[in-house]
Amino acid sequence: MPVSLKKGQKVSLTKGNPGLKKVVVGLGWDVNAFDTGGDFDLDAAAFCLTDAGKVSSSDDFVFYGNLVHPSQAVQHMGDNTTGIGDGDDEQIKIDLTKVPANLTKIAFTVTIYDAEVRRQNFGQVSNAYVRIMNEENGEELVRYDLGEDFSIETAAVFGELYKNGEEWKFNAIGSGFQGGLAALCNNYGVDVE
Repeated sequence: MPVSLKKGQKVSLTKGNPGLKKVVVGLGWDVNAFDTGGDFDLDAAAFCLTDAGKVSSSDDFVFYGNLVHPSQAVQHMGDNTTGIGDGDDEQIKIDLTKVPANLTKIAFTVTIYDAEVRRQNFGQVSNAYVRIMNEENGEELVRYDLGEDFSIETAAVFGELYKNGEEWKFNAIGSGFQGGLAALCNNYGVDVE
């Protein structure tokens, strides 16, 4: 049975799962029927962060334009441009054994591609969630359903995986940002052209 989290809750992944090495972070969403008529393209990303809460280089930003972290610890499984269908819309694999020592947090975000031009926001997105599975056996360990907390935001931090001593924990964040991907990049210290 997966642990179902509420906003702000934290849970240890490795404490109850000794030997856990590889996880899959699945992110999913549905687009409401009363949308703008245009297609929604939501993009998941992972920001690999130091203790300061910032990336150490732009390579620490893993997304559809940079699918694999140089350490091979974080791998984005590819862009889903429609969000149609059941299950995860995008997945990011994490090898906990390969995460460089200077990186202590991995934040998982979702942004709406071209949101301003398409006049789209997270108020038009429903059933958004993040879940973490054990890659080796497919068991779902943690799930966080974001609920309907957003209105005009075009980007959201769903949650973060973080190291606490020798343990890996997950924090259900669920905070929205205006300004899309650029706002997130600015927040985490990624230079955007």
